[in-house]
Amino acid sequence: MRAASLLFLLFAGCSSGASPRADSTPRLFGDGPTTLHYLILGDSTAVAVGGDYEHGLAVESARHLAMRGRVELINAAVSGARIHDVLTEQLPRVDLERADVVLLDVAPNDVIHLTSSRSFERDYGRVLDAIRAANPTAKIVVTGSADMAAPPRIPRLLRPLAAFRTHRLNAIVQRYAARYELTFAPIAEKTGPLFRKDPSLFSEDRFHPNDRGYALWTAVINEALDRALAQAPRAAATQR
Repeated sequence: MRAASLLFLLFAGCSSGASPRADSTPRLFGDGPTTLHYLILGDSTAVAVGGDYEHGLAVESARHLAMRGRVELINAAVSGARIHDVLTEQLPRVDLERADVVLLDVAPNDVIHLTSSRSFERDYGRVLDAIRAANPTAKIVVTGSADMAAPPRIPRLLRPLAAFRTHRLNAIVQRYAARYELTFAPIAEKTGPLFRKDPSLFSEDRFHPNDRGYALWTAVINEALDRALAQAPRAAATQR
């Protein structure tokens, strides 16, 4: 409990003041006779805090999708967001019925702010239910949390706790991915070891990735987007 309290206190100030958010104005990429509507929900990583937004995962993944044709990106992500914020603040601001592909990039703040597993699982399910109810055929890609034991800003004493919570919340996300036929982008598994070995992948805040770090994330997300789009169209929502 003492370590958990320290982890919370260490990051309690991270959400203070104005939270950077993406420009949610629709942005077009590529050309083609039809438009793929790409919606992003999530936290600071989708806003590219620590790097250049134009080289962050939102824009770069939209450019990747635009290799197939015309893409409309709507990025509703807000820095500091947890899954409950996605549910109560981001979902009401977007038109889920239009989305062909949804990227749900959230969980790191739930790891470090000690969201209970029960609350996280409940709200994650509600977010997915809302998306499926509005648009049963949308392709959904979920990232879960990055390896939150990797940032140099995390004291060594607290890294085992951060690793444990990363694994625990990601297990919930993976169960939902299987249940709802989602596509899981294994950010923690694929990039965690690289970030642990190379602190230069982090920005000056020693917490968020820099442009080189985001490039690693984007590669994992792009591969997951390709897998999602290669799947046969869904006819109906998966029941819980």
